[in-house]
Amino acid sequence: MRKKETPQGSAAQRGTAFVISAPSGTGKTTLVTALRKRFPFLEQSVSCTTRPPRTGEKNGRDYLFLTEEAFKRRIAEGAFLEWAQVYGHYYGTPKDRLLERIETGHHVVCAIDVQGAVALKNLLPDEAVLIFVLPPSLEELRRRIRGRALDDEAVILRRLDEAKAEMRRYVHYDHIVVNDDLERAASLLSGIVATELYCSTRGNRELIERMLG
Repeated sequence: MRKKETPQGSAAQRGTAFVISAPSGTGKTTLVTALRKRFPFLEQSVSCTTRPPRTGEKNGRDYLFLTEEAFKRRIAEGAFLEWAQVYGHYYGTPKDRLLERIETGHHVVCAIDVQGAVALKNLLPDEAVLIFVLPPSLEELRRRIRGRALDDEAVILRRLDEAKAEMRRYVHYDHIVVNDDLERAASLLSGIVATELYCSTRGNRELIERMLG
C-alpha cells in the first residue's frame, strides 16, 4: 500500500500559517479542532495567556498558562511574534517555534485575535493566510455567549461591542467563513486550506520553479 503523502515541505519550501480569528463565542476552537481532524499534518500554534484555565483546558495543549509577571518578562525578551491584551488578560504567540516550523516547510494553524492576525500578516506576508469566522448574526452570537454561562450581562455586552469592532476589520482577511452550521463551516474552512495548499501560487511555487529550471 502506497504511503499517503502530505504537503509537508522541506527547508527549500516554506510552510503556511493559517490564521483563524473570530469574535468570542463564534466557535473558533471547535472549528480548529475539526480542521485538524481533516488535515492531521496541520500543527497547532499554542499561544501563551495570563487568563486562568477554563474547565477541560490543559496547560501546553490549549494554552501555555503564565503569570502576568512571566508574560511581561517574555515581552521584554522579545519572545512573542505578536501579543495583545484582551479583556484584561494577555495573549501572545511564541515566536521561535512558529518561525522554525514555517521555515522548515511545516503548515501551522494559529487561532488568534484580529490584532494579532494583522501583526502576523505584516511579519509573514507570503506565508500567512488570514481567515475570519463570522457568527450568522449578532443576536445569535449573544445567545451563544449567554448559553456558555461564563459571563455576566456587563461582560456579554462588552464582548458584543468588541465583536463589532473586530468585524469592522474584515478587510485585512483573505477569506470569510460564516459559522451558521458547524459542519458546513468546517467544510468551507477545509476547502480554503486545500485550495491554498494545492491550487494556489503559494502552494505550487516550488513545482513551478522546478519545471522552469
